[in-house]
Amino acid sequence: MVDRRRSRRLAAGLGAAALMFGVSACGGSGSGGSSDPDTLEVWTRSDPESALTYDKVFAAFTKQTGIKVQHRPVVNFDQQLQARASTRDLPDVMINDAALMGSYQAQGLLKKIDPASIAGHDQLDAKTWATTVGLDGAHYGIPYSRQAFTLFIRKDWRQKLGLPAPKTWADLLTLAKAFAADDPDGDGKKDTYGMVVPGSAQRGYVAWWSASFLWQAGARIIEPTKTGGYRPAMDSDAAVNAVTWLKKTWFCTPDKNVVQPGAITAMTSNASNFQDGNAGMYLTGPYNISAFDKSLGKDKFEVVQAPAGPAGNRDVLAEGENIYFGAKTGKTAQEKALAAFLISPQGQTLAMTGDHQPVVRIPVNHTLDAAKVRDDPRWNVVQNAYRTASVEFPNALDWAPLRQDTADALNSIFTYCGGDVRSSLKELNDTLAGDLKDQDLLK
Repeated sequence: MVDRRRSRRLAAGLGAAALMFGVSACGGSGSGGSSDPDTLEVWTRSDPESALTYDKVFAAFTKQTGIKVQHRPVVNFDQQLQARASTRDLPDVMINDAALMGSYQAQGLLKKIDPASIAGHDQLDAKTWATTVGLDGAHYGIPYSRQAFTLFIRKDWRQKLGLPAPKTWADLLTLAKAFAADDPDGDGKKDTYGMVVPGSAQRGYVAWWSASFLWQAGARIIEPTKTGGYRPAMDSDAAVNAVTWLKKTWFCTPDKNVVQPGAITAMTSNASNFQDGNAGMYLTGPYNISAFDKSLGKDKFEVVQAPAGPAGNRDVLAEGENIYFGAKTGKTAQEKALAAFLISPQGQTLAMTGDHQPVVRIPVNHTLDAAKVRDDPRWNVVQNAYRTASVEFPNALDWAPLRQDTADALNSIFTYCGGDVRSSLKELNDTLAGDLKDQDLLK
């Protein structure tokens, strides 16, 4: 594991060096992105459905301000951004994951942002703004959308079996076993599964899925220190207990079909059992609500807050997207105008509604209520989870190598059922310490 980390760290370092080299001359003529001073080149990490929603939002912005938007929806965002940075010309504005802020900032890709310079900045609360603060205390992003995991359950199956919505981990397992063994779809066959689990290490999926259970057990992957750095925390008793429970409950269990076949190698792109109609639960993000409405019908499933873990809390992973300004582009006034529109009630509402996939889940603008805007009370569950029971990965540092190393370790633990969890997590802790040391954050 350590050798893999060193190899990946070296590759990442070379990539970062290439980006730094490219950005060092970025915008040397005082401009970046589109050469037209009245046009902003905007990149979004979006699929075709989401891109149509962005197009609607940008069209409204252009109509209001006269500033045109050259929108480029990008799926392989980071790979294409690296290629673009190497040409010494970044997009004017980027909308992408909040968890990437530290990585982008460390590579010199982002402008600093003064929140007070963005019109409407006071309609975003201090907690949300705090997630855009870098290691140096400056802001490097503008919050655009936030979300928190919730538990999707086949309501029709649960009611047929006469079981309540789960409030604890024990309830969760009871329901998963019933969905797997008690023929909830009534076809006379044991062909249904309890829980959908994206357990692959690829792109860190298993760490992403497991994080909520770690939070609910009172564990953290890393913790801030009083000296301004971080320390690895996956050797704690809380982490050992949580990972042991995950291993024995979902991966190394004699209970057949509590997870879908191939869970240990599944990614979200192929973990489709819930929408396919043969799995009963999925702990995932709220962006799936509209997709599941179409595939299953909204009367078939419910959205509930995650059950409480051993620490007595129901904390889940929170995520989101930020608006970033490309470093050294020369259109600051236009970029700020776009950001102000995107966080305004009008911009946020447009991004939450319509015929295509929404690109704002929980609005960052606190004058809006997600459930009222969508006329859908299920979003109250998501909004409440985000505001009262959620934890984000640290955004200020380069989180990617820590997430990937955590995923590699968890996937290995869940694959080899005879292995010792505590010793494996001690090894992971040493690896995470190396990741933090690489970023000069092991303090």
